[in-house]
Amino acid sequence: MKIKASELFSAEDKQCIADSIKKAEENTSGEIAIMVVDSSDSYKEAEILGAFILSGLFSLVIETVRSYLAVVKAAGWDYGLSGFSAHTLSEATAHSAVWTYIPMVFVLYFLFKLLISKIPEMKIPFLSGKRIEETVRERAVMAFYEKQLYKTRDETGILIFISLLEHRVWILGDRGINVKIAPDFWGKIASELSSGIKKKQYGKAVCLAISKCSEELSVHCPKKSDDTNELADEVML
Repeated sequence: MKIKASELFSAEDKQCIADSIKKAEENTSGEIAIMVVDSSDSYKEAEILGAFILSGLFSLVIETVRSYLAVVKAAGWDYGLSGFSAHTLSEATAHSAVWTYIPMVFVLYFLFKLLISKIPEMKIPFLSGKRIEETVRERAVMAFYEKQLYKTRDETGILIFISLLEHRVWILGDRGINVKIAPDFWGKIASELSSGIKKKQYGKAVCLAISKCSEELSVHCPKKSDDTNELADEVML
């Protein structure tokens, strides 16, 4: 069963993450936040496309097999492979009836649509890589503003956003960070974190990512004497 965002981290992992954030922020004015979501979108179009393709393919196979058996039976053969031939299969395909195929597609469409909606992982093959990347990025930006991470005094908030269904990690920095650190820098850390999550090293991978973020932030955004902790250290869902 697919693990949910609320179940991703153990109590020990959560404590490790909170401690890692506190330690990281001892050396930087940057404010690190972690957010995990089950998915970045419902991907309704993938349900529709997937159900349409699968219902069409399954209906074609079922109807061809049904017609094949009917042709074999009409020829007086048993249902064994001994009666199989390319000609027989071709004849069976020709005898496939549209009036049974279309209703079958209609029924299977709704069954597959329901199945895909219950098993979100089935949506992924029917989505383009570009669609997934853009969706996760947009969801990360939305989360950044929804959680008011932009309200830090020096605009030094940074969000490590994890979207489980898509197996994507997006690291987003506020303006005060982006003017000093190129956004592309975070791509490597995001990739390493994603690999760690795939290996099911959830807490360890996140804590390591926090440490690496801290190293860069401490150079470009050193801690000030009057800094205060402006963002929660706990994992957000």
